[in-house]
Amino acid sequence: MTSLKFGTSGLRGLVTELPDQVCRAYTLAFLKHMQSAHAAPAVMLVGYDLRSSSPQIAAACISAAQEFGVAVENCGPVPTPALAFRAMSLKVPAIMVTGSHIPADRNGLKFYRPDGEIDKADEAGILAALDMETAALISSPEPLPVASEALENYIRRCASLLAPKSLAGLRIGVYQHSSVARDLMVTILQDYGADAVALARSEVFVPVDTEALRPEDVEFAHAAAKKYKLDALVSTDGDADRPLIADEQGAFLRGDSVGLLTAHFLHADAVVTPVTSNTAIELSSLFSKVYRTRVGSPYVIEGMEQAGKDGYQRVVGFEANGGVLLGSQVTADGGRLDALPTRDAMLPMLAVLGAAAKEGVALSKLLDSLPARFTRSGRLEHVDASQSGPFLQNLGDGNYRESFFAELGTIKENDTIDGVRIVLVTGEVVHYRASGNAPELRCYAEAATDERAEELLQWGLKRARETLVSG
Repeated sequence: MTSLKFGTSGLRGLVTELPDQVCRAYTLAFLKHMQSAHAAPAVMLVGYDLRSSSPQIAAACISAAQEFGVAVENCGPVPTPALAFRAMSLKVPAIMVTGSHIPADRNGLKFYRPDGEIDKADEAGILAALDMETAALISSPEPLPVASEALENYIRRCASLLAPKSLAGLRIGVYQHSSVARDLMVTILQDYGADAVALARSEVFVPVDTEALRPEDVEFAHAAAKKYKLDALVSTDGDADRPLIADEQGAFLRGDSVGLLTAHFLHADAVVTPVTSNTAIELSSLFSKVYRTRVGSPYVIEGMEQAGKDGYQRVVGFEANGGVLLGSQVTADGGRLDALPTRDAMLPMLAVLGAAAKEGVALSKLLDSLPARFTRSGRLEHVDASQSGPFLQNLGDGNYRESFFAELGTIKENDTIDGVRIVLVTGEVVHYRASGNAPELRCYAEAATDERAEELLQWGLKRARETLVSG
């Protein structure tokens, strides 16, 4: 049985399941699908993250495209949003080789149509065109030189968000680890006038998950903020489509809080976000409309398209992992930003830093005016679909659900938009869903205090673990 499958962020699986022939087969299937369902591509872009397996996988994708008769622009190591921005600007397809935040023994392919991310119908089309038998390597092509345009265009885009030197006087730590944007972050922050301090660069891949931070990441942020007297600490996940932002005390901001602050900074009139983002978004009354979706950028993109059809002019989407998608063109302090309907880490990073600088307050004070809602999330690893499926199905039964949560109190409402999410009469939230990218059961908890949210999370993880073991 293979772990290779499409999840919420592209095709993912073990590196051992991504040999050259498999990568070539999926590339050829993608191009065949593009040719039949959209338009015959003349050019395709390929980029990759800093995992040790990524260059070889990218080379296999490039050779398949060349054999198909498509010219390839090798964008090299590049943030996913930079590759997507270049592809959408040229109106050509692209493949990003990345496993994002998942461990180094896994990797994946993220596919882009000329107009943006593929959707579920495209996934089905790719699978229908998949033919492993014809994907064997015929010849070894010459390596392609790396083109710099994708990175350069992305840097110019980032320079259009804030006014020149708007971060002057700020000392900002850059947690570099193995992020593909580790040098880019330093460059952009320095261009805005900040004193950027590069920290903890790693030559081996570090699986930084912005939704489930490792204890060592939390400890590092607190220590770095104190040692280097930082105003903020920033980072991204492996392919730089999810931000990580800590305040002057080294405390990380929740991804959904980052998204809320970004949308407010951009004066959004409509916000699109999954059910895992906390309810401060609605309670803040900052936006004319809030659309809730399933977890995954394809669903957020669908929601943004609906918001546009509904007449909203400044549409911002974001996920609880902090990645922000821009659904419409907006005017910002530094100029004009074109729509970029894929997750981006630099946009929210700069928006949050810019908001604090503009208001003249410490980063920790930005959320003070918003409703006090706190969300915590965690996961049970090594829980595959054969375990998570029945667990969630049982929670769908009303009597079982009431018994399961009885210790917490009375359930006011529940939904199954993505997994099972219950709201207690106290307003507290517990939400379970299966990860779309890895064999994990995710748990989310929301409450009026951070301490209570953590209590609910630990209760939820313990209750699920006991149930799975006994079941």
